[in-house]
Order: sequence, then structure tokens, then C-alpha cells
Amino acid sequence: MERDFVVAVDVGTASVRAGILDRQGRTLAHAEHPIAMHRPEADHAEHDSEDIWRSVCRTVRAARQDANVPPQAIAAIAFDATCSIVVRGRDGEQVTVSTGGDSRWDTIAWLDHRAAAQADRCTATGHEVVAHAGGAISPEMATPKLAWLKTHLPESWAGAAHFFDLADFLTWKASGSTERSVCTLGCKWAYLAHRDDPWPRDYLDAIGISDMLERGGLPYEAVPVGADLGPLTPQTAGALGLTPSCRVAAGFIDAHAGALAVLGPYAEDPQDLARRAALVAGTSSCVTVLTTNPIQIRGMWGPYLDATLPGFWLSEGGQSVSGGLLDHLIQIHGAGQAADRATHERICARIGELRATEGTALAHRLHVLPDFHGNRSPIGDPHALGVISGMALDPSFDGLCRLYWRTAVAIALGIRQIVETMNDNGHSIETLHLAGGHTRSPLLTQLYADVTGREVITLDTPSAMLLGTGMAASVAAGWHSTLAQASRALRPRHTHIQPDRSSFAHYDRDYRIFQRMLTHRAEIETLSGAP
Repeated sequence: MERDFVVAVDVGTASVRAGILDRQGRTLAHAEHPIAMHRPEADHAEHDSEDIWRSVCRTVRAARQDANVPPQAIAAIAFDATCSIVVRGRDGEQVTVSTGGDSRWDTIAWLDHRAAAQADRCTATGHEVVAHAGGAISPEMATPKLAWLKTHLPESWAGAAHFFDLADFLTWKASGSTERSVCTLGCKWAYLAHRDDPWPRDYLDAIGISDMLERGGLPYEAVPVGADLGPLTPQTAGALGLTPSCRVAAGFIDAHAGALAVLGPYAEDPQDLARRAALVAGTSSCVTVLTTNPIQIRGMWGPYLDATLPGFWLSEGGQSVSGGLLDHLIQIHGAGQAADRATHERICARIGELRATEGTALAHRLHVLPDFHGNRSPIGDPHALGVISGMALDPSFDGLCRLYWRTAVAIALGIRQIVETMNDNGHSIETLHLAGGHTRSPLLTQLYADVTGREVITLDTPSAMLLGTGMAASVAAGWHSTLAQASRALRPRHTHIQPDRSSFAHYDRDYRIFQRMLTHRAEIETLSGAP
């Protein structure tokens, strides 16, 4: 039987998605299943990796059955995932990362900020690692979280034998391979792929985790995205509803899977590629650029060599929450709505009606700084807080719609700030390629074009993350020799969204207010004696 299909698995913050793709990059079927999150304390967020794996198995089986593809026709499987940290013991058992001690919670979620103090100490080292993180180590990265684990849960540290980024955990679970991806290690684990000696042991020693490599079973060298890690084990093949002949590809971070899908087709022309950025926007947002030369910018993560496409440096700016902030506002508002897709769609429909009657006057005195979970870029301050100016005593649904609208504008203004900062420091971004959950929102899609003044391009595919991950699987399957070739071969049709130039003056005013609010926030923080 011809092996003409691959499986792509995308593990997000709240759910797992799986898709079946053919040799043309078409998604024949996809399935989704929620995953649990444990929030035992403020700034703590934890997953159960076995719960994630069960959801992976369920979605892969469901997608394959819906596609009506026999198991023997699946050539390879690949995974992308959030940059969460899984801890396992000597016999592969779960090791708790939770202050409650329940071993079920063995995974520190990417958005967990428990290690803010450790991140500050990492930054204070002034190491080269810090420079490649934009001048400040984020508590979302692996090394501060592991430093927290060693300090606060020493028994878990002593009982650990494997530290995995979530995508690497999934390839280990699938194949038994303990190899790690250059994407996960390079972007989140202080691995410096451009050096002959990639692990900065002096940095690890300075932050108190000199034994991280040995304790976590981390390899000396990472493998490229899409590398063939071997076949599925018989046990996992049965759990996934596949066969042991299915190959397992080295995976990557979810946002970078989306970036590969939208930017990879341009890799043969590096100058053209450098004019394009991936805007991967869902719970959080990432602006990713691939260049042949390293460009280091304060407040931007990277550049990281080979993190997605071999030979290219990846630079990334981002927002720690974007869609997650819109969810949060829905949940806390007096209108009492559930933050599900139907509510978002109902709010956006009402905003459309309000804009039709009120135009640019809609909530024009309401302004937001969206840094409710810190500012990842371009300020690089995980302690930053959000600001809302211009609130009235309005608990109605329309009041929620007005706040939602102005928060969406603020999120787009933050993306404009990131893009302009990157361009002021050596990049040349002209076009934004949008991927992620925000592609389902016409309101947000048009806002990104109108507020930044740049063309926005979307792909005609159910999920750019699944597509990018399918590209990695196609390399492990032997269909293509490089990710760049796979990206060109599997690229779907795309849609161009042009900015409404008539609205730019209005959003330019909003941007000036946005910048003034940043200044005022800093002044208030100084007056209040904030550290």
C-alpha cells in the first residue's frame, strides 16, 4: 500500500488538535479534544502529560477515521506543542511540579510565571544567553522554571531523570527517542546552536542548575526539525491507531510550526523572505522573522540559528497574552458571558453593528495597555501590568463589546509597536502572514492590516500549525529532503487582506495615545515604588 498521508499533532494551551494531510498538503480531516489545566496558585499553571497524551491518541484516531485512511497508509507523524516543561523519573514515571505534591501535575505550562524571581536572577548574569533573549530572561523560558523547581521542590529535582519540552516529550512517548529538537532547546533552554560548544555551562552554574543536563537526560547536541527519530513503538502505534512502520519526526514549538507553514515557501529567496513576518496569534501572539544574518534587538527573543529552517536565524517578538486577554475580559465582565467561540462571534457581530452606527467614535475615550501578563516585546518586562483608561459604570453586553473592541485595537497596536521596533533595528518587514486562532476572526484579521498599515496574508487551510507540522512529518517520511522543499510542495492557496488606508489616521492617533500610556505607566510605577 502506498503511504500517501502524514499525521500532524498540534498541542495548544487548552486543547490538542490532530490532522491527516496528503502529499499536496490538504487536510483531509482534523479532530480536537480539550486538555486539563491546574491553577493551584497565582501565576502557577500546570498540565498532566498523561492527560495530554490520551488526548493526542484520541484526536489522531478520530482524525484518521474521519479521513477514512487506513493505518498502513500513514507514513509519518510529527508534533508541535507549547513550550511547557515535562518532568519524568528514572522509570519514566510522572514527577510532580506542583506545590500540592500530586504527581499527576508533572508539566509546567508555558504561561506559568512562578519563576519571575529566578528569571530576574538569570537576567542579572549578563550572559550571552541573556543577549539572545532580548536582554531579559522571561519566566516563560525553561531555565528559570527549572531553577524554581530545584529550589522549591528539591525532592522532585532529585527524583527526575528526564526534562522535556512538551514537543520533545511527545516524540519520546511516540518513539522512545530521547533526542531533543534544536527548535525547543534553542528557543527556550539556553542552547546556543551557533557555538561549537552549545551548552553554556557557566550560565547554568551561575543560576544554580549546573546539573541540569545530567539530571534531565539532555543530549549534548540537538537534532533539526523534521529529523527521522525512528518508528512508533508497537505500544504507541496501537494507542494511536497507527502501525509501527510510521516514522516519528523531531518536532517544534507550536508558533514556529505556524511560522514554517507561512514563511517556508519563500526560503529560496532570502531577500524576499526577510520582508515577511509570521504573525502567529492565538492565546498569545508571536511575530517571527527568518534571516540569513543574525540581528539582535533589545526586547526581542533570538536570534536563534536553525530554530526552524536550517541556515536561517529566527528572531521573535511577542505578546504573552492576546486572545487570552480577550477571554479574560469576557470572564470578568459584569455581562457574565462564557469565553467560548460562540461568545466571541456574538461580540464581534455586535461590534460590527456598533461600528456601523458610531464609526470611529465607538468607545473612542476607552484605551487599553494589553500587558496583563507582562510585556514580552519590545519592553521585555515580565512584571509589566495592563492598564484600562476610560471605564464607565456599564455592566451591559454592549459595555463588554466596547471594552472588547478597544482591547482588540490595543493588541493590534502592540503588534505595530513590535514590527516598527524590529524595522528600526535592521529588519525590513513589509507583509504579515497571519496564522493561528485569530484567522477565524475577521475583526482581528482586518485590524492587523489597518493598524499596522501592512498587507496581511492568510492560508486556505484549517490550521497553519497542523500544516507546518505536516511539513516536518513529510521530511521524516522521505517525501522531501528539506523543510524548504516540503514548504513549497505543501503550500495551499492564500488570501490577501489590504489595509483600509482611510482608517490609518485614526489608528495613528490611537498609537500615539498607546505610546503616551506606556510612558505614564512607567512614571506611575516609579512613583508607587515598584521594583
